[in-house]
Amino acid sequence: MTTTAPAADPTADDLDVPSVTARHFALAVLALAMGGFAIGTTEFVTMGLLPQIAGGVDVSIPTGGHVISAYAVGVVVGAPVLAFLGARLPRRALLVALMAAFAVGNGLSALATSYEQLMVARFAAGLPHGAYFGVASLVAASMARPSRKGRAVAQVMLGLSVANVIGVPAATVLGQELGWRAAFWAAAGLALVTLALVVWFVPSVPGDADASGRRELAAFKVPQVWLTLLAGAVGFGGMFAVYSYIAPVVTDVAGLGERSVPVFLLSFGLGMVAGTWLAGIMADWSIFRSLIIGGTGMAGTMLAFWLTAPHGWAALPVVFLITTLGSVLVVNLQLRLMDVAGEAQTLGAAMNHASLNIANALGAWLGGVVIAAGWGLRAPALVGLALSLAGVAILLVSARLHVRAQASHVI
Repeated sequence: MTTTAPAADPTADDLDVPSVTARHFALAVLALAMGGFAIGTTEFVTMGLLPQIAGGVDVSIPTGGHVISAYAVGVVVGAPVLAFLGARLPRRALLVALMAAFAVGNGLSALATSYEQLMVARFAAGLPHGAYFGVASLVAASMARPSRKGRAVAQVMLGLSVANVIGVPAATVLGQELGWRAAFWAAAGLALVTLALVVWFVPSVPGDADASGRRELAAFKVPQVWLTLLAGAVGFGGMFAVYSYIAPVVTDVAGLGERSVPVFLLSFGLGMVAGTWLAGIMADWSIFRSLIIGGTGMAGTMLAFWLTAPHGWAALPVVFLITTLGSVLVVNLQLRLMDVAGEAQTLGAAMNHASLNIANALGAWLGGVVIAAGWGLRAPALVGLALSLAGVAILLVSARLHVRAQASHVI
C-alpha cells in the first residue's frame, strides 16, 4: 500500500523530533497509514458484501444492513471512551492495543454464527476506530514541524482513502470468491501487520502524564469543540447522502448498466485520495479557510451532481470532486479539533471520527427519507446541498465566536 507521500518527502528540517530521520518518518507514517487502510477496508467492505453477509446469518438485506450501523455505533461510543481512558498511556503502546482490539473484533466477525453475534462483533470492531485515528494523528503531528503538521496528518488519513481504491474492491472480490468471512479475516490480518509495523517503525511517544479524566472531559465545555463536531456531523453528511444511493442513480437515473457502478465507486475512491493529498497542503496554508472551501465546494458539487445525473457519464467527474472536497473537509476538521480541544488533545483528536460516523448515518437516513417521499433518486443530492451549506453556516458561527473571544481578550 503506497500511502506515505501526499507531498514531497520530508527533509531533516521538516521534522520536529531530532531522533527521527526523514527515512524513519516515512516508515512511521507508512505504519500509521496502514492502520487507516485496515480500518477503511473493514468499514466499507460490509456494504459491498451485504447480500452475502445477510444470507450467511439468515436475515434479510435490510436487517443485515444493521451490522453497518452497529460498526458506526461502535465508533461513536469508542472514540470518546477509549481516548478518555488512554490519554496518559504511551502513544505507541496505545496504538498497538487499539490495533490488537481491532484485529480481535474482525476475527470475531469472521467467526460469528448468528446475526446477534455478528452485531456484537461489528460493534466491538468499531470501538478502536476513532481513537486510533486520533492518536495516530497526534503521533504524526508530533514528529513534524508546525509548518508541516497538516501534511503529516493527511499522510496518515491517506490510508483510509486508499482503502476505498484498493482495499475495499480487493476484499469484496475475496469475500465473493471465498465467502464473506474471508474479508473479515483479511481485515484482521491487516490489523496484525499494522501492529507489527507500529512496533518496528513508530518512535516511542509518551502519553500526556498530566492528563486526567476531568481535564479530558473539559474539552466538552469548549464551545468551539462542539461547533467543530457539529460541522462535521452535519456538513459531511451531504457526501453520504449521495454515496449511499449512488448505485440506483447510476442505473436508473443515468441509464448506465450495472457494470458502470464500480467505475463510479472507483471515482469516489480516487477523489478521496486526491482530496486527502490536497488537504495536507491546504491545511498548512490555513485550516479554517480550507474548511470553508471544502464545505462550500461540496455544496456546489452536490448541485452539479443533481444537474448532471440524468446525463450518464457526465456525472463521473462530479463524484470525483465530491469526495475530493469532502476529504479536504475531513482532514481539516481533524486538525481543527486538535487545535480547539486545548489540553484534551487525545479526546479532541479522536472525536472527529465519531462525528463523521454520525454524518454517515444522518446523510444516508435523510437521503432515504426524500426518496421514500417520492422526490426521486436525485433528491439526496439536494439533501447533500442543504447539509453542506448548514455545515458552512456552523463554521461561520464558530468563526464569529472566535473573533468575539479574541476581541474581548484584547480589551
